[in-house]
Amino acid sequence: MTHTRISILTAVLAAGLIGADQGPAPQYDAKGQLLFPADYREWVFLSSGLGMSYSPPAPGREEHQQFDNVFAAPSAYRSFLKTGRWPDKTVLLIEVRAASSKGSINQAGYFQTDLTEIEAEVKDEKRFPTQWAFFSFGKGLAAGRQRPTSDACYSCHAEHGAVDHTFVQFYPTLLKVAREKGTLEAGYAERPVR
Repeated sequence: MTHTRISILTAVLAAGLIGADQGPAPQYDAKGQLLFPADYREWVFLSSGLGMSYSPPAPGREEHQQFDNVFAAPSAYRSFLKTGRWPDKTVLLIEVRAASSKGSINQAGYFQTDLTEIEAEVKDEKRFPTQWAFFSFGKGLAAGRQRPTSDACYSCHAEHGAVDHTFVQFYPTLLKVAREKGTLEAGYAERPVR
């Protein structure tokens, strides 16, 4: 092989590897809805919360327990580990499942049951003026509709997100990375861990 052919082959292989490491970018339909990533259960599991709410419960209203399972596309996760920030085209998926305390041999605590909703947070800097957008898939939809930018999730994430509009404060392994890389938002006040 000539030196030129080797250089071209090397460049082609490198481009293929770079593309593979970036992973699949978010895909949209003709209406701008986010296509559901069917393989999300093979993504990196970040954390699970039980009964979390970002506002106090209404007086006299019983809390409805749910699990929130958060998954990150593998390429976005690997990038976060290296830099402490989410790369462009990041997709985070939140799977909401009902909680039950009665079933089989269980005598205490909660376990996950039925899927109730799936939501996504997507970083697509050229597509969204806010850089991040939120989508709701409901239960089993092939495409999720974007939530209006007037929804509280946009301002809440901008105000309270520990890193780049995301709630990394609830993902213990990534919070450690953000501390080490110095990427926690300046306005984010950490609470002591007990």
